[in-house]
Amino acid sequence: MAVAEIFMIGVGLSMDAFAASVCKGLAVGRPSFKNMLTAGLWFGGFQGLMPLLGYILGTGFKDIISSIDHWVAFVLLAFIGLNMIKESREKDECEDGCEGCEGAFGPKAMLPLAVGTSIDALAVGVSFAFLNVNIIPAVCLIGLTTLILSAVGIGAGSKLGMRFKSYAELAGGAVLILIGTKILLEHLGFLA
Repeated sequence: MAVAEIFMIGVGLSMDAFAASVCKGLAVGRPSFKNMLTAGLWFGGFQGLMPLLGYILGTGFKDIISSIDHWVAFVLLAFIGLNMIKESREKDECEDGCEGCEGAFGPKAMLPLAVGTSIDALAVGVSFAFLNVNIIPAVCLIGLTTLILSAVGIGAGSKLGMRFKSYAELAGGAVLILIGTKILLEHLGFLA
């Protein structure tokens, strides 16, 4: 898997964290650099950790389902992407004061948000076990991408409000579906 594809997966996966960061930025009003860094480290750390855990789990049963690995990757990425697109069409959680969207940046507020926004990355890590992925650079790139986008989300939330939250989730979901489709088509011989 090419670096550009892993970067795009990282962008797609980070859209939930970006949306949560927009909520946090909206709640805090005027975020500090420390707020942006804290959110970035929490979200980026878990977005990097979860695919690694998924990869470790996936390698345990890789040999058993290697004949359908491309279907597994496609189904997981398509499911995650469709779920993100569905969430982009739902009512904005921040308008109702969702849990974790308040301006707190301590572990009690950030841990559940970081875990909740990175569960999808666990499934992507499982699909990485079936693909030609060098896992350590991949999870570092995903984590760094999420760190940056989450920090940007904090700042954007304070300045732009909720205007771009649903668009970010929609775009992230579409990217994951397209990458899953590309993987499937390559393995079926439709793309060289």
